[in-house]
Amino acid sequence: MAISRVWIEDGCIACGNCESVCPEVFTVSDHSEVREGVVFADFEAGIKQAADECPVEVIKFE
Repeated sequence: MAISRVWIEDGCIACGNCESVCPEVFTVSDHSEVREGVVFADFEAGIKQAADECPVEVIKFE
């Protein structure tokens, strides 16, 4: 099943890893954010990698 929702829970440390792994979906300034208007299904591998590599495990998807 395709990813339809991506979010970042409280606790983000803005390390920038998610943006370096999948800049099409994530952006980091003071904290990480999910870009609006992205078709998540097009970037599933990057989203899963960013979630797996998040040091504080706050990237979630469904």
